[in-house]
Amino acid sequence: MTYGSTVTTRLGFEDAVERTRSALAEQGFGVLTEIDVRATLKTKLNLDIEPYLILGACNPQLAHRALEVDRSIGLLLPCNVVVRREGDRTLVQALDPQVMVSLPGLPELQPVADDAGRRLAAALQAVAAS
Repeated sequence: MTYGSTVTTRLGFEDAVERTRSALAEQGFGVLTEIDVRATLKTKLNLDIEPYLILGACNPQLAHRALEVDRSIGLLLPCNVVVRREGDRTLVQALDPQVMVSLPGLPELQPVADDAGRRLAAALQAVAAS
């Protein structure tokens, strides 16, 4: 099962993070959480990995629509977007919102997942075009 989408860019890591934030905002998403996996693993385990950031993106209108269908859907929110370095390129990855439909098995969530999927795909394409 594919559970996400990935685009690749030649932007440096910090530039890719900023472009990803902008592209998400253009699609109505705000970033609620940010997890610096690299820093966490260094601090907690003294491990060195490539730059790796998880952004918890949320579109309030879509979140509200999903919560109106199923209050427990918050377990699958926000939409995680990963920005990570791999060699000389940066990858930007987004969780496929269809997971939100497939796990609880609620077809009423389909329109919300479809809308979120279109918006996340547009944001990823904007980053890839940078």
